[in-house]
Amino acid sequence: MDELEVHGLRIAYEQTGAGPPLVLLHGFVGDSREWRQQLEGLSDAFTVVAWDAPGSGRSSDPPSSFRMPEYADCLAGFVNALGLGSPYVVGLSFGGALALELFRRHPAVPRTLVLAGAYAGWAGSLPPDVVEERLRLSLRSADLPPEAFAGTLIASMFSVAAPPEILDGFAAIMSEFHPTGFRSMVRSLAEADLRDVLPRVDVPTLLLSGDEDVRAPLSVAEALHAAISTSRLVVMPGVGHMSSVEAGERFNAEVRMFLRSVGA
Repeated sequence: MDELEVHGLRIAYEQTGAGPPLVLLHGFVGDSREWRQQLEGLSDAFTVVAWDAPGSGRSSDPPSSFRMPEYADCLAGFVNALGLGSPYVVGLSFGGALALELFRRHPAVPRTLVLAGAYAGWAGSLPPDVVEERLRLSLRSADLPPEAFAGTLIASMFSVAAPPEILDGFAAIMSEFHPTGFRSMVRSLAEADLRDVLPRVDVPTLLLSGDEDVRAPLSVAEALHAAISTSRLVVMPGVGHMSSVEAGERFNAEVRMFLRSVGA
C-alpha cells in the first residue's frame, strides 16, 4: 500500500495494473480492501486505484467538520497528485454519493461514472424519518467496540444468501473502522442532497443495483436513473448492498462491458 499527502491529510491507496485509470471509492464502513476482487480482476485492462478515504483504512482522520464537499475536493487533489488526469470513477454507497459530489465540484475529473448501491445523499434519496433514524443508529454504533460495531451493520450489507465467509471477511474490515472518520462520513451522507446535480451529469453513467439491497433499494436506483439522462441501469438478481464484494465477478463483468461500450 502506498501513501501520499493531500490537503494536509495522509491518504493511503492501492494501485495495480496498467491502462486507463480507474478510481474506486469505497463505502462508509469499509476501505480499499473491499475492492480486492476489482483490483485483481480489472488490472489487466486498467490502472486500478483504490483509496482509503480520509477517516478510513490507513488514511488519517479528517477534521470533524469534513463533509461531502471536503471529501470531493480531497479526492480531486488525490487524482491530481497521482497524475491520473480524467479517470473512470466507480463509487459504491457513500462512494457513489462522493462521485456525484466530485462531478458537482470538479466536473472535468470523472470521465465516466459507475454508481453502485448509490444515493443522491441520504437526504436526496430517503425519507426524512429514515435519514434521521439511520443517522441516530449509525452515530450510536460509532461508540461500540469494533466487533459489536460490525455486528450491528453487517446483515444489512448483504443478501440473505451471501456465504458466511464473505460476511466474515467484510466484518473483519469493518471492525477496523475509525470512529471519528466514520462519524464524518455518516454526517456527510445524512446531510447531502445531490438531486440538483443529477440532471447536470453529462458523462456516461452506469447504475448497478442489487435487487436485495435493503440500504439503497431499487427504487433509489430507479430515481437516479430517471434523473440522469446519460445513465443505464443494471439490476443484479440475488445481490445485496455490497455488490462488488458479494458478486465480484458479475460486478467486474458489468463494469468492463460498460467501459468498453464507451471506448475504454
